[in-house]
Amino acid sequence: MLAGLQNVTFEFGARAIVEDATWHIQPGERIGLIGYNGTGKSTLLKLLVGQYLPSAGTVERSRSTSIGYLHQDLLSFDTNDSILQVALGAFERVLQLEKEIEEIGKELEKTGDEKTLLEYTDRLHELETLGGYNIHHRTEEVLQGLGFANEDLGRSYKEFSGGWRMRVLLAKMILQQPDLLLLDEPTNHLDLPSIEWLEKYLQHYQGSVVIVSHDKYFLNRMVTKIVELYQQQLHIYTGNYDYYEKEKAIRVEMQQKAYENQQDYIRQNERLIERFRAKASKAAMAQSLMKKLDKLERIEEAEIERPNIKINFRVDKTPGKVLVELKDVSKSFGENVIIENSSIEIDRGDKIALIGANGKGKSTLLRIIAGTENFGGERKWGHNVEESFYAQHQLEALNVNNTILDEMKECGSQMTELELRGLLGCFLFSGDDADKKIKILSGGEKARVALAKVIVSKANFLMLDEPTNHLDMHSCDLLIDSLNKYEGSIILVSHDRYFVAQTANKIWEIVDHQIKEFKGGYEEWVAWKERMAKQEAERKKSEDRGQKSERSNESNKSVNTAKQKEPVPVAEPDRRTTELSKKVLMDKPQASSPINKEAKKELQKQQRIFQQLEETIAALNKQKTELEASLADPATYSDKTKFLQAETAYKKASDELARKNAEYEKVFEKIMELEGQQGS
Repeated sequence: MLAGLQNVTFEFGARAIVEDATWHIQPGERIGLIGYNGTGKSTLLKLLVGQYLPSAGTVERSRSTSIGYLHQDLLSFDTNDSILQVALGAFERVLQLEKEIEEIGKELEKTGDEKTLLEYTDRLHELETLGGYNIHHRTEEVLQGLGFANEDLGRSYKEFSGGWRMRVLLAKMILQQPDLLLLDEPTNHLDLPSIEWLEKYLQHYQGSVVIVSHDKYFLNRMVTKIVELYQQQLHIYTGNYDYYEKEKAIRVEMQQKAYENQQDYIRQNERLIERFRAKASKAAMAQSLMKKLDKLERIEEAEIERPNIKINFRVDKTPGKVLVELKDVSKSFGENVIIENSSIEIDRGDKIALIGANGKGKSTLLRIIAGTENFGGERKWGHNVEESFYAQHQLEALNVNNTILDEMKECGSQMTELELRGLLGCFLFSGDDADKKIKILSGGEKARVALAKVIVSKANFLMLDEPTNHLDMHSCDLLIDSLNKYEGSIILVSHDRYFVAQTANKIWEIVDHQIKEFKGGYEEWVAWKERMAKQEAERKKSEDRGQKSERSNESNKSVNTAKQKEPVPVAEPDRRTTELSKKVLMDKPQASSPINKEAKKELQKQQRIFQQLEETIAALNKQKTELEASLADPATYSDKTKFLQAETAYKKASDELARKNAEYEKVFEKIMELEGQQGS
């Protein structure tokens, strides 16, 4: 075990964050830590690194375990050093050795002393052992993967904004390669190419990783375990985020059934008590039933902490077929050309995601469409278009002296106060939070108010710049649901791939200063990009083969000319003849060769495994059916221990069945492959 919590309780004043929680992090684990905003996910990470001490229980850490912790507070760090120097800080010992080697080298030049030479050799050996000769290459590779251009590496750390600084610190942390990496919202400051690079890097990371993230795509690709902080308890699920969602629904349903069955049991016994207590002959029986009910461990109702409040858009006017038309639009910042003579239009019903790397001009294009950015060319609005624009600069338009509720009332939405409070709940302002003054809100809270204002605006065309940045997963799901039902048109910028995949029916990308449109959703676009990349790779290979063939022909002509002048010695076999005979031997059917004998043995082995798996799966299906029958029996729920045993056994059988089915499919594919080899 690298680190963990043992029966930990932690409280902020009277508020409990977690109660009697146990969680052990093992080597090589990839864990997603999830929960609603404000439940205390970041607090748990601070407990693990020792920034907070538990109210009860113990935080366990192995003495040899190194922990890297990426969090927002790191942004207070400042320096004039270049970003390359900051990231190279990951290799403290190597940098120290480089200085020592330089100093000892100077001394060696002067003295030529044998002892100094030995020291010099020892330092060089240690430097080589630590991989010190390629740290610059590795650091540059990681920084470039996270989106930095080669020319940026020498620039001062001070010149970069908070998001880019966080990337430098992330680069430094992953270069340190700690045993346990704790990442608090690592994708918040990354664009799509950088997120994809980070995924690939972390998939091959040797240590354990704990990730707090609201990016479902990222969690699905990265984690094999989910730890949910819910109602002051830690709930552990062995699987990725998709598995967690399905499994949680099953657990909630089973708990609710258990609760309802137990309530039926209690009501039946209470009726018997009422009937018997009046009769003297039955009074003892009534007393016995009452004691039995008193001792009964009550199952709690499966309450949902955050109800699914619907976000309803109201569109007053229907616009014309074309909402916005851009003609020969150009935009540049000095020598940095963003768009050049590009034309495109947005039609009624379009739900467009504008995606790509940071710095390509996505937000700039959104501002051009909204009319808040100067540009060359023409932008033409369609008939009856009522637009609403959400971006970070919209926060300045909020009246800081208003309460959140008053600010919402001034939107002219004609929603009742109760409806507005319900809507604000979706944007993480519950209860009395709606009465807070805007001037005391954080940047993230103000952003959520501005987004809520856009939602109630009655606009038929929405422009949204990173709308999910300050929302938790539940709120994102509510927003996705409402945007799918929205009758108007949308153009949005987002690095949240799940959000984009669920909302967009068109993809826009800025390529070579032109706006390129793909008519289809995000997953279709990804598949298309992969096909195009594959075709391009095949084309390059074909070109390379053609060039090699030409060079080979030229070479053969030279060889043949030389052979006409010089006789070939009889003792030496012609090289091309030897290669051809090898090829014939390789291509010749090998029915009785040792290779096919081995393949035949492997096929027989896989067939035996396949048969065993069929028998195991049949037994597990039978066991699962029996456990389902047990869980459907109300008597099971009268005894909490019996219920928990049945639930655990059911979960274990379900997990084992899923594993065996996956194994069954792999073995089947292997058999088909081996049979194909036998037949060829």
